[in-house]
Amino acid sequence: MEIRETVSISHSSVMESASHRRARRRREFLIEGALLLAALVSVAATITILFVLVFESVGFFETVPLLDFLTDTLWTPLFDDPHYGILPLLAGTIVTSVVGLVVAIPVGTVSAVYLSEFASARLREIIKPVLEMLGAVPTVVYGYFALLVVTPALQWIWPELPGFNMLGPGVVIGIMILPLVISLSEDAMRAVPMMLREGSYAMGATRLQTAWRVVVPAATSGIVAAYVLGISRAVGETMVVAIAAGQNPNLTWNPMEPAATITAYIVQVALGDLPHGSIGYQSIFAAGLVLAVMTFAFNIVGHLMRKRFREVY
Repeated sequence: MEIRETVSISHSSVMESASHRRARRRREFLIEGALLLAALVSVAATITILFVLVFESVGFFETVPLLDFLTDTLWTPLFDDPHYGILPLLAGTIVTSVVGLVVAIPVGTVSAVYLSEFASARLREIIKPVLEMLGAVPTVVYGYFALLVVTPALQWIWPELPGFNMLGPGVVIGIMILPLVISLSEDAMRAVPMMLREGSYAMGATRLQTAWRVVVPAATSGIVAAYVLGISRAVGETMVVAIAAGQNPNLTWNPMEPAATITAYIVQVALGDLPHGSIGYQSIFAAGLVLAVMTFAFNIVGHLMRKRFREVY
């Protein structure tokens, strides 16, 4: 009798355990399905954006030859004698982005090294929220900051600097992407195993030598990712350049001159009254396609660099 009761209890436990396993598998299946759906939504959004850009650009390139679009040095799509050379907008975008990166990369890297290796935990808890607040400032505020504060300050150094130029907005773009570069780079450095630091200290290295010769090389993959995201943010910035860099397409590589960027032109045309389907309207999609290709290229380069540095370190 006792044996039968024991067998019954054991059978009941097995059935209950199997029921729990089936319920757990169902929950895991639902969670995996939700995660897959979220991933597919992201992919679908990206594909849809690219489809719209390509679809609208096809009509543009049926009227404007691709060679003229890539080589013409004038961008005057709304004039009586229109020209559709993307080079002036491309030059303005590259110059402002390079100025921003010249500010953000060295300052951001040094700041990240300090926060990761030298700052106390209390100071780090104060600085990081402040950086996050800096990243939450609306870009239109940065635009007027560049126009009304940074440019007049630069005019004290270069009196011949015009009111609209690419230098002031570029500096402000660098300030704007600093939180992104600092936060991601600092996280990458903090993820470096402590044993590497301890080994460096055991060999007689100082904290500064350990930071620059051990921690930074070991965190290069994450630091490069921060740089790539910073570049993408700088290239795609709209309001700062639209407000402070001017909106006159000018083929120049001098940051002290005014120019228009791809994003500034898109804003300028999108706020106008151009009819849907006109060549002027389609030109913003062609410019947007160039911007998307640039960002995609930067991300590919960043991926290859991260992969290479992972293999090295």
